[in-house]
Amino acid sequence: MPQKPSTRRAFLSRAAAACALPALVPASALGRDGAVAPSNRIVMGAIGLGNRGTGDLRSWVLPEKDVQFVAICDVRKERRDAIKAMADAHYGNADCAQYIDMKEMLARPDIDAVLIATSDRWHACASILAMRAGKDVYTEKPATMTVQEGQALVATAKAHGRVYQAGMQRLSEPNFVVCNELLRLGRLGEVRKVYAHLAPGGTVHLQRRWLPAQPEPPRDVVDWDAWLGPCPWRPFNEQYLRGAWHRDHDLYTGVIGEWGSHTFAQCHDALGAEDTSPVFYPCVHAACPDGLSMRFANGVEMVTCQRGWRGTCGIRYVGTEGWVSCADGYSLPEVSRPSLLADYQKILADYCVRTGYTGQNHLRQFLNSVRSRTKTIANPVLTHRSMTTVHCANIAQWLGRDLTWDPAQERFVNDPEANRLLARAQRPGWEIL
Repeated sequence: MPQKPSTRRAFLSRAAAACALPALVPASALGRDGAVAPSNRIVMGAIGLGNRGTGDLRSWVLPEKDVQFVAICDVRKERRDAIKAMADAHYGNADCAQYIDMKEMLARPDIDAVLIATSDRWHACASILAMRAGKDVYTEKPATMTVQEGQALVATAKAHGRVYQAGMQRLSEPNFVVCNELLRLGRLGEVRKVYAHLAPGGTVHLQRRWLPAQPEPPRDVVDWDAWLGPCPWRPFNEQYLRGAWHRDHDLYTGVIGEWGSHTFAQCHDALGAEDTSPVFYPCVHAACPDGLSMRFANGVEMVTCQRGWRGTCGIRYVGTEGWVSCADGYSLPEVSRPSLLADYQKILADYCVRTGYTGQNHLRQFLNSVRSRTKTIANPVLTHRSMTTVHCANIAQWLGRDLTWDPAQERFVNDPEANRLLARAQRPGWEIL
């Protein structure tokens, strides 16, 4: 049949009808059906996602409807491929980009925030590079390797106006929040001693040796130079990629950093010691310094302890009117008398009103701060000062003598040898600080 000649009116009618078809635009793209419109989403990338980082992504990032995860940077191809597959399967597309060089990913103007979950040696340096690039940062712990890194972290976040949260997630868990509130509210009376759990079986005496050299893989399989980053060079050995960096001085913060990065931060927060550190660090002549009693300027002692908890990363606060204790896996904190927890929910609710805390997970608290531009609980200052406590305690054990610390000057008193250990040289070509 001959077609009717098209008229301008007919063409415009067909075009208007086509533009009006709702099936052509997914509801999620418009922010309907519980979705968040793209313009309102926080766009995220990630650096170095091994086992812990993969868990963060799966449990805390991908489920958030106001987050779009778009890029993975990892020096290992197996990790890049695995994370891309996970993200693409979640979103039903093939959009997750892959990078070997973090600077290339950080140069993307569309990325608002990054998740950093490398092993210890890269946490601070990657965070600093990301904040310099204008990104907000959520990084796993231990957050720093040296006091110098912590100072640079604080200065960078302030200079660039970035939101930063360290992965000391117990600061956002209700049981631990209530423990800290009981101390802060004076329910325990005068508190002169707090206890911080350390992992049993660890050591402060770290190795200073190389594993046997193996043939180095192609860069697109493992970028070994980037894996080391600012750390001293050593030959490639695959076991480093599988966890052998633990107990190595150049790559690890030791038993004090492993759990102390959590438990020391809890104690600092409860005591109101966000911007200070203990002034006295004794040497305990043991591989794992159980009973290490660090003293703040006001006389309060923070003592490392391996016993007294049913779970991991425990804390215990002892006052003249009672005590409270908590660790992972507790249904409620343990207390010296039940009345301390009689208004558990009110304590938590009042804390929420005072701080803006929402009772959600630690990374969600970070995302809320990204939106509001408010201070996080594991902010750069608390992170730096509690990690300073880790580093000073380590240095006292390494040198085998008691040390006195000046929190205002951030230096040891009359001990040049100890002060030299507050920083580490960075490998030529990888200078970041």
